Amino acid sequence: MNDMWDAPLDDQPPADRPAELDSERVIAANVMDRPELIDELAAEFDPADITTDWYRWVWHAVDEIRQTLTAGDIRWQSVHRQLSAWKASGYLPIPCPGEAQLAELYNAVTPGTTEWHAAKVTQAAVAARLIAHGYSCITRGRSAAFNPDDDIAAAQTELDGVVRTNEQAELSTIGDLLGDSLVRAVTEPTQEDRIPTGFVDLDSLLCGGWSPGRLVVVGARPAMGKTTIGQDFVRAAAIRHGIPTLLESLEMTKPELSDRILCAEARIAHHHLQAGIATDDDMARAARRAPVIAAAPLYISDSPILSLPVLRGRVRHLVRTAGLRLVLVDYLQLMQAPKAENRQQAVAEISRGLKLMAKEFGITVIILCQLNRGPEQRTEKKPLVSDLRESGAIEQDADMVILLHREDAYERESPRAGEADLIVGKNRGGPTATITCAFQGHFARFVDMAQT
Repeated sequence: MNDMWDAPLDDQPPADRPAELDSERVIAANVMDRPELIDELAAEFDPADITTDWYRWVWHAVDEIRQTLTAGDIRWQSVHRQLSAWKASGYLPIPCPGEAQLAELYNAVTPGTTEWHAAKVTQAAVAARLIAHGYSCITRGRSAAFNPDDDIAAAQTELDGVVRTNEQAELSTIGDLLGDSLVRAVTEPTQEDRIPTGFVDLDSLLCGGWSPGRLVVVGARPAMGKTTIGQDFVRAAAIRHGIPTLLESLEMTKPELSDRILCAEARIAHHHLQAGIATDDDMARAARRAPVIAAAPLYISDSPILSLPVLRGRVRHLVRTAGLRLVLVDYLQLMQAPKAENRQQAVAEISRGLKLMAKEFGITVIILCQLNRGPEQRTEKKPLVSDLRESGAIEQDADMVILLHREDAYERESPRAGEADLIVGKNRGGPTATITCAFQGHFARFVDMAQT
């Protein structure tokens, strides 16, 4: 057994990668006989999976010729003329097959079998890409520059590409979609497709809560309470409604997060917990809430370095294993930026990546974000969507932008002391509004002020 593990491994995939040469030949022959097969196979088959060069180029030649063909087959003479013209112009990178080869191919037509052979070629291509991916993983693991976080996340992303997604397979007609729209028009959303926010008025504005596939940006100036409001959203989903949730904190440690969640749930003064002077009443409430908190499907990470590929790998794993539906990242400006020409472009790539991740996995992604100093330069101090720091792409990619504002953060004697505004400055497909809630900083939480 030791000899097996110690045996040297090639750094390149084997030359005899899986292929279905007979099936490739049948496909090339059949599209000459029935050019319309190219359209019929378009949703499920990619001609790039054909490994034999000249079979693949026959496919492309038929595809070119049929643009001006009204009906009927395409004989080998026409294919030969097209390939010869491409060769003369330098477009064809392989030797042009002779007329005799093409005539023999034309006579190898096997009607009614194309879909079956196409499936075999596709399966062989997937197997070949899987083998190549395995060797890529070996190369990464052997590299002196191997980085577990980056390389494993990149390998997971590459693995997703082993099975190609054909965009044409996702096309739908409006007739296919209209029936579901009519059903939604008379069906109130449930927790199956909405995640409660923990605030009645905000849920009402969102028709029941957060929607899948959405990117939500929560912006605030420092010390305004954006981490606290983010944890309130997380608590409402995971603890109160049992919805699998991931909390990624780049600013606080796991013990700090656990302390704050316990204080918010059990109404323990945060400074009492920190000083270790919680009362008997505090501990009684904690004892009642602890089993509920412990049973919640809330996953917490306090990694100080978080890149988009690492987050995507973690989300993919939790979607598959735990049914993850909500992700909160605290906060955007602390995420590891990809290489880019400038900071604005790097942040734009992060925000776009987060939106694509939400859409791909069908989850809600909430990203906390710092605002620039714009609010402090205005008389009312109220933030605007344009105050989002470093990139206008954040506003563009977000489906919803919520700005957190507390008057008493600027004026302690404000008549609205203890109140906070959740200013919904952008709500794609819905109305905007300002939701008022109460700030209980000593319990590390915001609470609902809705009357209904």
